[in-house]
Formats: sequence, structure tokens, C-alpha cells
Amino acid sequence: MVLDLRSLFANDGKTIPLDLSFDLSDVDFYGLKPLKSPVLVKGSAYSRAGIVMLSVQCECEYSAPCDRCGEEAVKKYTVPIERVLVAKLENGENDEIILLDDYKLDLYELCFTEIVLAMPSKHLCKEDCLGLCETCGGNLNDGPCGCATKEGDPRLAVLAELLNNND
Repeated sequence: MVLDLRSLFANDGKTIPLDLSFDLSDVDFYGLKPLKSPVLVKGSAYSRAGIVMLSVQCECEYSAPCDRCGEEAVKKYTVPIERVLVAKLENGENDEIILLDDYKLDLYELCFTEIVLAMPSKHLCKEDCLGLCETCGGNLNDGPCGCATKEGDPRLAVLAELLNNND
């Protein structure tokens, strides 16, 4: 969605409310398509004291298998976007400033970029996920699997004996 913001630059005190959604279900993210429901974008673009601002929040639901146990996990994310909008820029680039081309802003492109940058590189069903047993593949979040505990490195047995002697 391309917004024509010319009226904000011409009228101080004007506000353009924004309440829309984007379908990003076809976006490939680390080999998955985790954004199954529409991304909701709410906020406004406004002009105050000669400064044009964009203030929106993108809400999305990220659904992907847990990186430790493989169970499907769904988490909601809110990605805030606060930017100053300018028609001309004299002093190079700044991440907080968006240079508009002919007073137009591609809101879809901006939201898409910010959401992709905000997504986690590691997805967990919960912070303390125990993962899978190395031996049988059982989900350790469901309880102990019953496999024998792995013996330590035999080269460190001398150190283990020292620890046992101190008890």
C-alpha cells in the first residue's frame, strides 16, 4: 500500500489514521512460511510543528516448529515503527528518517522489512525447552524418557574421583 502524504507536509496538525492488514503468508523465512495470519498495522502518520512522523505497530503471529523439540509453537510479536518522514535529505542517511519519493511511502515494504528484521533467528516453544533425548528422540518436556544417563568423558574420570573424595 502506497500512501500519498503530501497533505501532511502542507498542513501542520493533520493526522492520517492507519488501520490495515497485510498478507505475508507466502514469505519464506529460514525455509518456513511462519506468518499464517494477516499482519495488522495500526497507528498514524501526522504532522506536528513542521515535522512529519509515522508511528505504527505491526502485530503478527509467528508459527514454526521449536528448534529444540520440534513441537509447533505460536508466538505473537508486536513490531513498533517510529520514523521521521522527509521530502529532502541533506546530511546522508539515518535509520530513523525515511526519505520519501514524491511524498509517497510504501507502507507494505516498510512493514515487511521491519517484521523480517524483528523475527527471531531461533524459535523456541518456551524459554526452558528441554529438547529431545539424544538416544531415543523422546520429548524431554513431557518428562524423563528412561534412557540411561550418558557417562562422562573417561579422560576426566580422575577429576570426577577428586570431586567424589571431597564429599
